[in-house]
Amino acid sequence: MSIWTRIADAISALTSGEGLSSVFERLRTPPERSVGFAIAVIALGAKMAKADGQVTRNEVTAFREVFDIPRREERNAARLFNLARQDVAGFEEYAGRIRRMYTAGDPVLADLMEGLFHIAVADGRYHPDEDDFLHRVAQIFELDEAQFKRLRARFVPGGDPDPYEVLGVSPDAPMDEIRKAWRRAVRDSHPDTMIARGVPEEAVRMAENRMVAINRAWEDISAARH
Repeated sequence: MSIWTRIADAISALTSGEGLSSVFERLRTPPERSVGFAIAVIALGAKMAKADGQVTRNEVTAFREVFDIPRREERNAARLFNLARQDVAGFEEYAGRIRRMYTAGDPVLADLMEGLFHIAVADGRYHPDEDDFLHRVAQIFELDEAQFKRLRARFVPGGDPDPYEVLGVSPDAPMDEIRKAWRRAVRDSHPDTMIARGVPEEAVRMAENRMVAINRAWEDISAARH
């Protein structure tokens, strides 16, 4: 059964009157956590679209920055987007329920933030209200300021990202420390590692994009230090 079929089942529960925030409670454990991940990104993406006022932008195009969505499943993705956008529950309630799906410090929370950044910049701009939205979600997810800035450095247009911020190291860190950070980031970004922690296979393109940014940062630092 594909993840989109399972999402369609969740949508059926929503259209029967169950609130989206309560659906998250049933998606706390594997293998349903991968469904929860997809629903969380789409639902918070919908709330973010309201935050920057761009509620008419092509949500499916934005989601394709994160997910491999078969043409036949675009309607389900769009339905979920619209249900979340119209739900009276605020994004902070959504984010709080999503946070409770995972233990504190679970790397998948940073993966979720990464998916939201992909969607935020999919239209070629990064609105201040989107920054406020993502900053607040990061706080609810209990990501520290350094993690948030590291994600933003990789995604926000307007100049080359600081390679030290991308790897999460200080500019005066010794090369051995930077190399360890790079290797750790590469290991954590491997598709198999991400799938094992609950990121759906349909979203592994995030790993590909992340790996490009990580390796570029390492190459830039290596070139500057030699």
